[in-house]
Amino acid sequence: MVRDETLGSRFSILGTMKRANRLRRPDQFQRVRREGRSWGSPLLTLSAAVSRRRVSRCGFVAGKRFGKAVERNRARRRVREAVRLAYDRITPGWDLVFVLRSRDLTTIEFAQLQAAVEQLLRRAGVWREPAADQGDAQQVPLL
Repeated sequence: MVRDETLGSRFSILGTMKRANRLRRPDQFQRVRREGRSWGSPLLTLSAAVSRRRVSRCGFVAGKRFGKAVERNRARRRVREAVRLAYDRITPGWDLVFVLRSRDLTTIEFAQLQAAVEQLLRRAGVWREPAADQGDAQQVPLL
C-alpha cells in the first residue's frame, strides 16, 4: 500500500478538533449542564455556559441508551466533525455540550447534521456571521 506523505495516515490530525477546544473532564461537563442554558432539537440538545477562556470549548455526549459503543462513537465523530467545520463561526468564550438524542445521527445526510448544529448554535446566540470583507466595499475603481 502506497501512502501519500502529504496527507499522512488514514487517521490524520487535520480532521480532528484541537484538544484546547474540547471539554474533557466530567466536572467541565457538569458545570455546563448546571450553570448553562439548554436548547433542543429532535437530533441533539445543546447546553451552553459562558466561560472565562478566550476560546470556546465543545463536548459531546451519547448515553448508553443511544445504542452500542460502535453506534455511539460513530455518531459522536459525525457531530464532532460538523462542529469542527463550524467552529470558526462560534463566538469565543463559551463552553458547549452537545447531547446526542437520535440514532438517526449515524445515517442522516451530513448536510442535514450540519444544518441541525447551525440551527442550535443560532438559537443559543453563539453563532456569528463572518465579517464582510470591508476592503472590497471601500475600494475605489481605477480609471
